[in-house]
Amino acid sequence: MTTPFHHEPGAVPPPQCPAHNLGIGPGGLRRLYGPEAENDPAGLYDKLRAEHGTVAPVLLHGDVPAWLVLGHSENLHLTRTPSQFSRDSRRWRALQDGSVAPDHPLAPIFTWQPVCVFADGAKHERQRGAVTDSMERIDTRGVRRHINRFSNRLVNDFCEKGSADLVGQFAEHLPMMVMCAIFGMPEEYDERLVQAARDMTRGTETAVASNAHVVAVLTRLVERRRAEPAHDFASWLVEHPATMTDIEVVEHLRLILIAAYESTANLIANVLRMVLTDPRFRARLSGGHMTVPEAVEQTLWDEPPFTAVFGRWAVGDTELGGQQIKAGDALLVGIAPANTDPTVRPDLTADMGGNRAHLAFSGGPHECPGQDIGRAIADVGVDALLMRLPDLQLGVDESELRWVGNIMSRHLVELPVKFAPTPQQKLDADPLSVMARPARPAGDWEISSPARPVPEPAHSFAGKQPAHAPGAAPLPRPAAPPADGPSPAGGRPGPGTAVVPAQRRPAAPARLWQAVTRWWKGY
Repeated sequence: MTTPFHHEPGAVPPPQCPAHNLGIGPGGLRRLYGPEAENDPAGLYDKLRAEHGTVAPVLLHGDVPAWLVLGHSENLHLTRTPSQFSRDSRRWRALQDGSVAPDHPLAPIFTWQPVCVFADGAKHERQRGAVTDSMERIDTRGVRRHINRFSNRLVNDFCEKGSADLVGQFAEHLPMMVMCAIFGMPEEYDERLVQAARDMTRGTETAVASNAHVVAVLTRLVERRRAEPAHDFASWLVEHPATMTDIEVVEHLRLILIAAYESTANLIANVLRMVLTDPRFRARLSGGHMTVPEAVEQTLWDEPPFTAVFGRWAVGDTELGGQQIKAGDALLVGIAPANTDPTVRPDLTADMGGNRAHLAFSGGPHECPGQDIGRAIADVGVDALLMRLPDLQLGVDESELRWVGNIMSRHLVELPVKFAPTPQQKLDADPLSVMARPARPAGDWEISSPARPVPEPAHSFAGKQPAHAPGAAPLPRPAAPPADGPSPAGGRPGPGTAVVPAQRRPAAPARLWQAVTRWWKGY
């Protein structure tokens, strides 16, 4: 099949043409924006699949042509084959010929930046290595305590009223609070930052200004951390042996902040909506047949926080899903349509428990490196909310819920709820400012899965690399004790003997575990 992109981008049908009201643009191609795409994206995907198969031609804002990949296996090939489909947006033919202007509504998404998501090969490995190494230094348990604390702080703001909007008062704020703390800029958290992060991916007229505000906030942070390093994510990126420039650090922080915020805010809202509107979902969760993490995973299949990711650009002429892709063509990773591909999910009502084959976090070399943090924010946040307000009910009829969408995501505008008013919960005065994992002595031994081998990076750094850097040699482990050998005198293990913690007694007092639970959740 030949490429259908034979029209001029930006051309519009004549005034009498019914295509104005049907989401149809030049060349008979469907628009991936506008009322139809926003109100019924699943229906649009079905039409595109029926008309074109697993890869469909679509139109972006301004009727700029692109390809939307609908098939699950085709999306895997797209994300796993950077030699054919690059992340470097400068390859886009529409940019080269001027069809897409620098002030295009989607410019904050596709404008090339010196970050790993726009890089391939060795440069991607260097920058991505700095990001993943820094994420490895985050204390997961400490983060979960932050999430629980912040969740309860947000609930305190409305628990006495008996009603709330869980999107505007909870889902949109919790991820930003957590990410600001992880980055090391809790003082920058405010309503303006939340709204700017929301706005800059929507393709609005103010998206460029919102992007500028976020960049200004992060630039100030990087300048502070160059002068005064601390135990936070921004400092770890600044100090990493990859020796990223200030611009690189700012842009990576921007990338991580917006991706984590947008995806997690949508995920929390989607999980809560399913809990409140699907009787089977709520019954299984409250009855103990489904845990909150399982509910989150099911939501990642049914309502992924990102519906599509823009973009990939064809390195040369190639074929995908029966379509002839030309060099410089733009492609979108179709996350939501891939998750409903009939070849991998013929029954959309089936329980997907334990199955993580969804593409909610994309795939290949550019798979989201912070997905576990996003899951933790959703898991702990939703659990804390339901623990505080177990009688939550939807405050309006389900048919009154409204969404706002764009090519990347679709999110609830509001999620009104009602509940029995409850008193505020007293929160610890401890600011919980430490996010870094404690340093582990070189001789410590722990039970864990063997580390996966990491190839040496293509580049080299001066000096010895830290233990968390790519390619660094693993710490030596003491030899395990003989299977039946006796312990040294006195019952203490001798040198080189692994210390295995003693098993707890079968009947530990219930109050002890209640105390442990409170400590784990941060209150």
